[in-house]
Amino acid sequence: MVTAETVWAALDEIPDPEIPIISLVELGVIRDVAVDGGRVRIEFTPTFLGCPALEAMKSALEATVAALGAEPEIAVIQDDSWSTDRITAAGREKLRTAGFAPPPPRSAGPTTLVQLQSKAFRCPYCNSNETRLENIFGPTPCRSIRWCESCRQPFEQFKTI
Repeated sequence: MVTAETVWAALDEIPDPEIPIISLVELGVIRDVAVDGGRVRIEFTPTFLGCPALEAMKSALEATVAALGAEPEIAVIQDDSWSTDRITAAGREKLRTAGFAPPPPRSAGPTTLVQLQSKAFRCPYCNSNETRLENIFGPTPCRSIRWCESCRQPFEQFKTI
């Protein structure tokens, strides 16, 4: 018999298609897991509705549940938006160690262009706040490119969403 705990543990092994060092659970896109006999319902909210990895995530979720011997039902929740606040502490640390600067919490207030140009962001490599904005537009809409003046490394800064 499949349990919710078993499903959560299995889902925590599914890497994000775009940043595979973090799992879908750590990214915070999995909203709920419900087990009813041999059926498992997973609710998830993609990072944004136009996410090109939406179908890849759905397929990975379905395959993982099927591998557990259960029938998957995947529901994409569109009436609530994902937030960077949903990234777990473990996920934030994995991002940092991989060279991505995790986003500040939304409770810190919206990030303004003046803040982006300030030295308020820390380098994930050396922890220096001597950084500068190189490009507000990174490889995806949720990231910008920064440069560390101390260790002279470029890095991607997640924007607060």
